[in-house]
Amino acid sequence: MKLQTVDNEISLWQSLHFRKPINPINKMTQGQGGFGEKPHKHSCELSRFAAATSSIIRTLTSVATNEAATPASPSPPAFSCGSRFLRADNKSRNVQWVFLGCPGVGKGNYSSRLSTLLGVPLIATGDLVRQELSSSGPLSSQLAEIVNQGQLVSDEIVITLVSHRLEVGVAKGESGFILDGFPRTIRQAEILEGVTDIDLVANLKLPEQALIEKCLGRRICSQCRENFNVASINIESENGKPGIIMAPLLPPPHCASKLITLADDTEAVVKERIRVYNEMSQPLEEYYRSRGKLLEFDLPGGIPESWPKLLQALNLEENEEKLSATA
Repeated sequence: MKLQTVDNEISLWQSLHFRKPINPINKMTQGQGGFGEKPHKHSCELSRFAAATSSIIRTLTSVATNEAATPASPSPPAFSCGSRFLRADNKSRNVQWVFLGCPGVGKGNYSSRLSTLLGVPLIATGDLVRQELSSSGPLSSQLAEIVNQGQLVSDEIVITLVSHRLEVGVAKGESGFILDGFPRTIRQAEILEGVTDIDLVANLKLPEQALIEKCLGRRICSQCRENFNVASINIESENGKPGIIMAPLLPPPHCASKLITLADDTEAVVKERIRVYNEMSQPLEEYYRSRGKLLEFDLPGGIPESWPKLLQALNLEENEEKLSATA
């Protein structure tokens, strides 16, 4: 597909009024523009993603029209959310957020909790990759080699997996989303921005020492597939930076003897994964920072310490019933 054809398709999507510019983080200092990166040539995989998203937009537009014609009885919300992280026309759809963070930071846990709280689907590229790896699909052998070397999955493969997941979501009638692990490059971000408007990009951070210890402590029950972590992290404060204490997430007795370690959770692979991520993420962070959409959040500890402060940073509030359900 030629670049001009892709541009024409994006213009068509914009004519559906799916995108409306906003400034979700009005108090954040915006970075300087200019990234020095030339547009990449769009491959057939990117056009496939475009076609899938175009279908989604048409479906969501149809659903919104039908719902407007037949109003439903409102149910009490489980949360309240400040307007600075929502679109001006947020009544037409749910939030569209992106979560960034180095492998092992725990963005899957926090994005999953927010997915439940906000009632939107969580689309995690890590889960999509693992599902493909466990299958006999055409990408499984290629992905296995990439993951075992600690490299990031290519744009083409990620977009293929995400486009398929979006197609499945349309069939289920999903609205809004939280993306975990996508986009990872400016190229992916540009394609995503061409078809929809991301409200917020939350960037979760931990010191590298904590990231390594967390990754090496990860365990999975071979029977129930639940995730645990045997690492007990205690990093003292240094050079004005606060210390971090993270208790282990130990398994129940019936899972303790069935724990396994992922093949790629070795120290060499983890360090290489962190190095590659940091190298590639800086331009992406600046891309969203310059657009006033990046919220940088330093995790103060484990989930008990970090979850309430993350909700505060996102200007979210849970009622008592919801808090007890997610504790």
